[in-house]
Amino acid sequence: MEVNDPSTDEQLLAIFKALADANRLKIVGLLANQPCSVEQLASLLKLSPSTVSHHLARLSEAGLVSARAESYYNIYHLERGMLEITARQLMARQAVRFDASLEQSAYERKVLRDLLLEDGRLKVIPAQRKKRQVILMYILQAFEKGRRYTEAEVVEILCRYHADHATLRRELISYRMLDRQNSVYWRPAEGYEEHE
Repeated sequence: MEVNDPSTDEQLLAIFKALADANRLKIVGLLANQPCSVEQLASLLKLSPSTVSHHLARLSEAGLVSARAESYYNIYHLERGMLEITARQLMARQAVRFDASLEQSAYERKVLRDLLLEDGRLKVIPAQRKKRQVILMYILQAFEKGRRYTEAEVVEILCRYHADHATLRRELISYRMLDRQNSVYWRPAEGYEEHE
């Protein structure tokens, strides 16, 4: 399997479906230590040979195990190469089509939904840093880029969101969302930088 192969997602899905069972994971773990027959696996797992055969068939379909005949038995081996390819594909940017910004915007919407009243005012100023950042970014939208504000203007704007305007002002400055000099406030030209 190659990362750019159009069937990659289907192959990855087949592998994860094959591994989505506790007994199949145990079989993979046992085969990682040594090759085994159906009977050996059944004995170790306390399962019937037919159940083990069923699980091995699912793992084999996904390319995770293979068998070779020895005397009267099939001996099953773990296909380590397939696991390595799968791990590489998961780590490749092309294979992982997850957009972190979507998760972040969903989180921000939830925080705003939970902490804002219908009129846009805050129920509370959150103590949790991540939630506080979301709220501060929401409030920051009330300040125009490039405009200078007097302290009285800043207080007036912040009072629209919460009575504790002093905490909001202090936090906006602390998070470098607003700069201040001689009681004049503005949004920094370089924009918000997350701080620790």
